[in-house]
Amino acid sequence: MKLIDFDGVFDEKLTKFMEDNKNKYTEKQWEDIIPKLYKKFGDTYVSKVKCTPKEYYAKMSDTELADCLRAHLREGVPAPEFLCAEIENRGAVETLLPLLSDEDTAAVSYAINLIGDDARAYEEYFAILTENRADEDVRSDVVDIIRLHADELKERVIALYEKGIAREAMLEILSRVKARDEKVFEILLTAFRSGEETPRRAGYLASYGDERALPYLMAKIEDRSIGFVEFQELKYAIEALGGEYDEPRDFSSDKDFVAVEEASARMATREKLPKS
Repeated sequence: MKLIDFDGVFDEKLTKFMEDNKNKYTEKQWEDIIPKLYKKFGDTYVSKVKCTPKEYYAKMSDTELADCLRAHLREGVPAPEFLCAEIENRGAVETLLPLLSDEDTAAVSYAINLIGDDARAYEEYFAILTENRADEDVRSDVVDIIRLHADELKERVIALYEKGIAREAMLEILSRVKARDEKVFEILLTAFRSGEETPRRAGYLASYGDERALPYLMAKIEDRSIGFVEFQELKYAIEALGGEYDEPRDFSSDKDFVAVEEASARMATREKLPKS
């Protein structure tokens, strides 16, 4: 497929326009003008393709649109907004689904952004998590989508967790279940009490919002062996559940605490310096 760099064509036209209108607009005005020019460009005839950018993509089939997007990402040619807009306008979810299993992380990420939380993508979304596909950022995006429907997908998530599959992701999703569920609470509490990933799992209990977790959080925060980061997350979780913990603690020898204090000191010094 021959790719058309419409953004490059626009940049050429924009450069000429700016030269022709030099000193006519302020920098702030240009910030408002350029997006309007780009939008207008979508309806501008381009001789190279004998149609406008919008028409160029409107003529493509759903499959051609997906292939075009994949090719843009593979070749490193910027994908024009007109291409993505055409895909979104059609709601071509079925066509974009194959991109979710693409080896190119950029293609997977683009597909996720365009598909969103459409239920037809759930199978592939779960596959990304359970097969540990793509990179951490992509998997995090998938978790963000699935947790929006945590109640609806709860049983499936519990089943995967109990099989030991993508457990941390499943815990985060379960922490967003709104309906009170003894099984969910038991899983979140047991995971917290295991002593692993304490800061993160304290956050899951805070997100779930069941006050019965307070005694366990209070008991853990009393542990003098915990570090500054764990302490802060536990304190946040306790307060999120309506509790309170104000006992002074000394973290002066904790590396994370020292790093935070040094960063704060540097920031304060910068703010005191005279501005040029």
